[in-house]
Amino acid sequence: MTTTHTPAPDLSLRGKAAIITGSTQGLGADIARVLSTCGASVTIVGRNSQQGQDLVKELTQQPENQAIYCQADIQQDEEIDHCIQATLDRFGRIDILVNNACSYDDNGLDSTREQWHRTLGVNLISAAIFAQKVLPHLKRGGVIINMGSTGGKFGAQGRAIYPASKAAILQFTRNLAVSAAPQGVRAVTVSPAWTWSPAVQSQTGGSRAKADKVGATFHPLGRVGDGAEIGNAVAFLCSDAASWITGVDIPVDGGFSILGPDQGISPRVWFPKLLGEQPDT
Repeated sequence: MTTTHTPAPDLSLRGKAAIITGSTQGLGADIARVLSTCGASVTIVGRNSQQGQDLVKELTQQPENQAIYCQADIQQDEEIDHCIQATLDRFGRIDILVNNACSYDDNGLDSTREQWHRTLGVNLISAAIFAQKVLPHLKRGGVIINMGSTGGKFGAQGRAIYPASKAAILQFTRNLAVSAAPQGVRAVTVSPAWTWSPAVQSQTGGSRAKADKVGATFHPLGRVGDGAEIGNAVAFLCSDAASWITGVDIPVDGGFSILGPDQGISPRVWFPKLLGEQPDT
C-alpha cells in the first residue's frame, strides 16, 4: 500500500504586499502587525499621520520587515489611486487588500441622510471602489478581505446604518468572489464580534477585566477577542493554505454567532433571574 504524504500548508506571506485601510489604530493596526510578522510588506492607510508613521516605525524595527504609510481619505478616488501607486512604487506588486476602514456614525432610525451617505460611503462604497481599483493589479493568488461584523447578521436596537453596511459588505463579497474568480483572485469576509479595541476600552475605563466580564455573557469562550486573533484569521485567509476558500464569511467571534437571543441559556434560568426568584434545582 502506497502512503501519500500531504505537504505542510504554507502560512507564510513572505514576498507578498498588502494594503490595509483604516490601519493606523485599533483592529486595523493589529491586522497590520500580524501580516507584517508573517512576512508581508504592508501599506498602512489612514487619516492620522502621526499614528501611521509611528506604526511604520514599530513594524520596521526588524530590518527584514517593510512598511509604508499612506495618508488618505478613502472616500476620494484620487487618494485611493495614490495609495495603490505608492504601494506599487515601493513594493512592485499588490497581493492583498484588507478593507478595514469603518465609520460607526449611526443614530438608528433618527439618522440623517448625511449620516447614511457618510457611513455607507466609508463602510461599503469606498471598500467596493478600492476593490475595483486594486483588482487589475492582483495576480493569480491575490486576495481581497472585507471586514464584516456580527452586527451585519442580527437585528440591533437603536442602530441602522452600521448593521446595514456590514450586511451589504457580506453580499458584495459574494458577488466580488464570483467576478474575480476567473482571474484567480479570492474574496472573503471576516466577521469579528466584540474585540479589545478603542471603542470597548472607552466603555470600560480601560479595564480588560470588565470587558471580559461583560463579554462573557455574549461569547461562549467567555471574553472579548484580541485584535491579533482577528489578524491571525486574516493572515491565514491571505496565505496559500486558504487557496480553496472564497466568497464566504469567516466568523471570528468567540462563538457569538452560534447563540440565539436567549444567549444559549435555558428559560428555567432566565425566568427566575428576571423575575427575581430562585431557579428550580
